[in-house]
Amino acid sequence: MFIDQARIFVKSGDGGDGVVRFRREKYVPAGGPAGGDGGRGGSIYFVVDEGMSTLLDFRYKRRFIAQNGEPGGSKNMAGKDAPDLEIAVPLGTQIKDVETGELLVDMVYPGQRVLFLAGGRGGRGNARFATPTRQAPGFAERGEPGREMWVDLELKLIADAGLVGYPNAGKSTLLSMVSAAKPKIANYPFTTLTPMLGVVSFGEGESFVLADIPGLIEGAHQGVGLGTDFLRHIERTRLLIHVVDAAGVDGRDPVEDYHRINRELELYSRELAKRPQIVVANKCDLPEAEANLSRLEEAAQRDGREFAAISAAANQGVRELIQRAGQLVKALREAEPRPGRPQEEVVVLRPKAESAPVEDFRVIQEGDVYVVEGEGLRRLMRRLDLENEEAVKYLQNLFEKIGVYRALADLNVPEGATVRVGELEFEYME
Repeated sequence: MFIDQARIFVKSGDGGDGVVRFRREKYVPAGGPAGGDGGRGGSIYFVVDEGMSTLLDFRYKRRFIAQNGEPGGSKNMAGKDAPDLEIAVPLGTQIKDVETGELLVDMVYPGQRVLFLAGGRGGRGNARFATPTRQAPGFAERGEPGREMWVDLELKLIADAGLVGYPNAGKSTLLSMVSAAKPKIANYPFTTLTPMLGVVSFGEGESFVLADIPGLIEGAHQGVGLGTDFLRHIERTRLLIHVVDAAGVDGRDPVEDYHRINRELELYSRELAKRPQIVVANKCDLPEAEANLSRLEEAAQRDGREFAAISAAANQGVRELIQRAGQLVKALREAEPRPGRPQEEVVVLRPKAESAPVEDFRVIQEGDVYVVEGEGLRRLMRRLDLENEEAVKYLQNLFEKIGVYRALADLNVPEGATVRVGELEFEYME
């Protein structure tokens, strides 16, 4: 079964909590703080698996949740980091945000490994908060929560050349003649219901990948006949081989078929319609084709496209067509820029909280409430237990140190006004 779309839920692991511990040793009646830090939560990675050809596995498993980091221990022992979770996808998979439709990652390099969601950072144990004036802190940090989201996976086949045309034009027969691929072949529309790939040799040590795309019909760009699902797979191809039934065995006009398919390509993507194209008049061994060959060739030449006449079933002109297609593919490959292959790519879906300093804040007024905003400050406060009196005192000292109280005074905030910092609210007193 060929599955080329899937929707999955991914979540990186939460960081482990830091802990409050004190040394408990013989002959040490007043041991100092010894709470360890929590471990980092597992990160989510996407990895290209060249052995996969569809997204079928994601039909049965849709939730991918990395493990949480372990909490810290006594004797300043840090909790264990959680293992990262790798999600294998086929080459050519695109990863999109379900809510916005934004393309986040394009998995187009063999062996590509992408850090998608970083795991939450572990919380600090109470030993990290010890100072000369606070020698026995009774509080620690919670672990930072991981990130989560729903994503759409879309597979776009990566092929050098793509066969396009109406159903029954002979694309599958041509693919079976020039490669080891074994597509289903029969004389009725939509025999091919899934894209197929074949490796075609056109010289010693030279080959290219040819994709047989299911037949297109009028309205394909709007999804008629699953058109948009099929058109997706030819977006990456370098060359289009447009197969036309020159004999018109289904009672259609071959020249009109040629124009209709190109119209669908242009309505779907102008860039795709401009892709190099060989117009192939198939079934030229049938008597009905003779009158249409010159008309088809003229139409192709008017559009600046190459033309070839073949009979895939009788193996006439096929070798010459493949030689020419191979030459064009080779030239197109060489003309493409060669970007460096990224070994690992970090995707930041939201601003990285870890990079925001607590000193970077601003004060805004919302009605009668003064709100202190700052990503770094908000992140820190999420990690503290605001029910712990010592943690609140630590925050008060921090506010003084980074200038929160000074900023409120500069704004002439009246005494008794409500000030909100994250989930913490207090009455302002000079």
